[in-house]
Amino acid sequence: MTQTAAPQFETRLAASEEELRAAQHLRYKVFVEELGGSGAMVDHEAELERDRFDPHFDHLLLIDHARAGALREQVVGVYRLLTDDAAARIGQFYSADEYDLSKLTGSGRKLLELGRSCLHADYRGGAAMMHMWAALADYVTERGIEVLFGVASFHGTDVEALAGPLSALHARHLAPEALRVRALEDSFQRMDLIPEAELDRVAAMRAVPALIKGYLKLGGFVGEGAYIDYAFNTVDVCLVLDTQLLNEKQSRLFRREG
Repeated sequence: MTQTAAPQFETRLAASEEELRAAQHLRYKVFVEELGGSGAMVDHEAELERDRFDPHFDHLLLIDHARAGALREQVVGVYRLLTDDAAARIGQFYSADEYDLSKLTGSGRKLLELGRSCLHADYRGGAAMMHMWAALADYVTERGIEVLFGVASFHGTDVEALAGPLSALHARHLAPEALRVRALEDSFQRMDLIPEAELDRVAAMRAVPALIKGYLKLGGFVGEGAYIDYAFNTVDVCLVLDTQLLNEKQSRLFRREG
């Protein structure tokens, strides 16, 4: 059902099992029902998309109190956040299963991994994502985070169909060497599939998902190589954002007053 009442947004970190399940329910609606993903711990009966990492992450919720129904119907946006301290306790970051993160983990800088970001279909293209970004900016500031990273996805696993946008990202948005994470060798998928001179850059960037373009607008980069996630029905790229490299305009976009 399309949202009609004016939203009454609240952002907060999940602090109960009910709130975590509400986040997992929205993820199920988006990643499983909408995008065709799967996974060993997906609960189709309860409509929950979950994995073994969930207990170790902070889960940022966007709640619309104007939306009818129980909490699981009012949670309309989620972000999953893992600090380097939490990653040390569990022994890895989530994206270490896809990328060699040693350039980041060996840098001595404060890291934050982002993942499982999604919005309910009724809230895309509006103010909802800005509320999520503002809450994320507060989280980053409060914890002194210096580098944000995480995998973001293209829908589908047909690399040939994604050759344009992948090539455009590689040609114009490849991370500097110090931040250039690389897809693991046993699953490395080249992104430079079309020579830059032959690219239709406008069409290629139009095919880049909005979340990825949002990170690029903030000054983010992509790592080297993509990862094909057949279980999740996606092609993943790793995004990296160094807060020290943001200019003043980009910094304003990442602060609440922006």
